[in-house]
Amino acid sequence: MRIEPIHQETQDFGADSNHRDGALSMDEGALHDAYSRAVMTAVEAVSPSVALIEVEQAAPEGARSPRGGPQQGSGSGFVFTPDGLMLTNSHVVSGAKKIHATLPDGQRFRADLVGDDPDTDLAVVRIEAQRLPAVTLGDSAVLRPGQLVVAIGNPYGFQYTVTAGVVSALGRSLRSRNGRLMDGIIQTDAALNPGNSGGPLANARGEVIGVNTAMILPAQNLCFAIPIQTARRVAGLLIRDGRVRRAWLGMGCQNVPLPKRVAAALKLAAPRGVQVVSIEPESPAAKAGVREKDILVALDELAIGTVDDLHRELGEERIGARVTLTVVREFEKLSIDAVPRESPGKA
Repeated sequence: MRIEPIHQETQDFGADSNHRDGALSMDEGALHDAYSRAVMTAVEAVSPSVALIEVEQAAPEGARSPRGGPQQGSGSGFVFTPDGLMLTNSHVVSGAKKIHATLPDGQRFRADLVGDDPDTDLAVVRIEAQRLPAVTLGDSAVLRPGQLVVAIGNPYGFQYTVTAGVVSALGRSLRSRNGRLMDGIIQTDAALNPGNSGGPLANARGEVIGVNTAMILPAQNLCFAIPIQTARRVAGLLIRDGRVRRAWLGMGCQNVPLPKRVAAALKLAAPRGVQVVSIEPESPAAKAGVREKDILVALDELAIGTVDDLHRELGEERIGARVTLTVVREFEKLSIDAVPRESPGKA
């Protein structure tokens, strides 16, 4: 394919030509429109806090890196406290043997993992430094579709790359890499590429309102960010405990439909539930008497139609608290009491 240079023929219009030359000599700042100024405001506020995150991971057993050494990877992160705490994605740093963070001023630090949460794809790392420029965290709850957003990161190693776009949609659901459903995700058309993961998504005031996490390929500009409200909560738990605690029943489940006549006869909220396909020995479900092939349809009278519904209800507050499981067993509705334990890290 041949690409022709774009050009425009010009003519000499005498005095008008002098006027045009004078216009070109004006201060460049006066020519920026409101959109450009908004993007630049966000970039100037946030970019000093954005870091290139480089990780070294041991090669999986039986795998070899191209050079025969440890596997290398990179992503993005950003400083959110002046004493060196940084947010990034779990998938960027999880399992890393070594983590380094490089700031825009060239300072490179060894980083330590404070904690990560694969279920929300968030992680906190710390570098030993003080009086660092920290971002201002905004409020993702007030976002609206069409609102200007700016992403900053390190795609393919091109450090501190800026892309801009709008909020395409709110309240999306997205699977984390371990299969758990993440709710309330921000969809944006601010272009992301590998290496942007963990970088900030900012509004026009230079407030960070999301953590960039994923894009869908080969689609163009179909990108997603974790709301900063979620990141605030998870970061606080990771700083406190090094992990996010969740309740666990110890049973593997799958979504199943129920015949409408059965759902109607048993007065169920919907003709579906989650069928128990496996039970961990000595788990809360096993001790409570849950059986394989039972179909869970409610937890404490809250309808459970999918595995994702069950995961949402098994939060930290249910650890050690008695819950009532409503199950369908051989076309009979039963109530079973169970006491969830803290999750051992299984979905």
